Amino acid sequence: MFAAATMLLASCGGGGGRPSFGDNEFPVATVGTSSTTMQSTYPATIKGVQDVEIHPKVQGFITQINVKEGQTVGAGQVLFVLDNVTYQAQVRQAQASVNTAEAALNTAKLSFENSQKLHQNGVIGDFELQSATNQYEQAKAGLAQAQASLASAKEMLSFCYVKSPAAGVVGSLPYKVGTLVSAANTLTSVSNISSMEVYFSMTEKDVLEMGKNAGGLTGAIKDMPAVQLKLADGTLYGLEGTVTKMSGVIDPATGSVQMIAVFQNPEKLLKSGGSGTIVIPHSNSNAIIIPQSCVSEVQDKHFVYVLDKDNKVKYSEIKVDPQNDGNNYIVTEGLKTGDKFVTNGITKLTDGMEIVPITPERYQEKINEQAKAMSAGDIVGAMKK
Repeated sequence: MFAAATMLLASCGGGGGRPSFGDNEFPVATVGTSSTTMQSTYPATIKGVQDVEIHPKVQGFITQINVKEGQTVGAGQVLFVLDNVTYQAQVRQAQASVNTAEAALNTAKLSFENSQKLHQNGVIGDFELQSATNQYEQAKAGLAQAQASLASAKEMLSFCYVKSPAAGVVGSLPYKVGTLVSAANTLTSVSNISSMEVYFSMTEKDVLEMGKNAGGLTGAIKDMPAVQLKLADGTLYGLEGTVTKMSGVIDPATGSVQMIAVFQNPEKLLKSGGSGTIVIPHSNSNAIIIPQSCVSEVQDKHFVYVLDKDNKVKYSEIKVDPQNDGNNYIVTEGLKTGDKFVTNGITKLTDGMEIVPITPERYQEKINEQAKAMSAGDIVGAMKK
């Protein structure tokens, strides 16, 4: 029964009201500083360090799909095969043209060499020798042209074998065997997920402040602490990440700067295209921390009752860090070390009201004393109020 009464009185003594002590007694604390670590959170998108979309270079029907979704592949591995009958015929035709050109070159070479001997013996004149020479050079050019056509035909045939340009993990496979595809179609994607890049955005104000404190943005990135990644299910990823890059421009639509943090992914838990939340810790060794219960909020502004030397309270505006733990505020403006503020019963106060200050410890003692004096009927009546 005593415990219930104590809890009831303590709840009345929070921001909403206070027990009836008489003599205008209110608990007052003195502002001090302490060390604290707060956290800033930013929505994030997860991507592999290398995400490559796979497109065919030629149009054709898919005849083979050699991989499955989520399969790990190596660079150069054949992922898809397109119908290549036409391209194989073109290679054979080009090869035949090369064979014909080689035969023509051999004939032209024999004719040229024979003409040289006849010219040396005075049997033929300069015109006949020059004609043989021109035919030989023309045969050389013909062979070179045929070889180029063969190389082009082979290259076109190779495009029917769609290979992975990098090592990684295969994404979704939207097309099935028999589908007609072209360069406009994305057959799949290959993501290198040995490590992951996590993209998030910071406000321009935060970035500028970070740069001022670190002597420039380059130094700010270097001095940033290790960051954590909260996954979509609310759990924290087991490895910490490092912020390595920052966009060189500010998005005019959002006023934010894109940042990139790198996380190692040895167990392939992180997937490209996933989402999460970046958590950045902030340490402050001289923070002014006050309970949220002693702060009143009016139209996004925060106020506390500060005690002056005449024991009168002043309704004073303060500024707080937007990041908080749900129980306390870090005060950035409006309070300084040595100031005194009312910790409980603030709804009973008015600006300029004179009070009798007591310590928070004495305040708790009075709660306990009043709880002991309460009867069961008093507790039931108080709970009904």
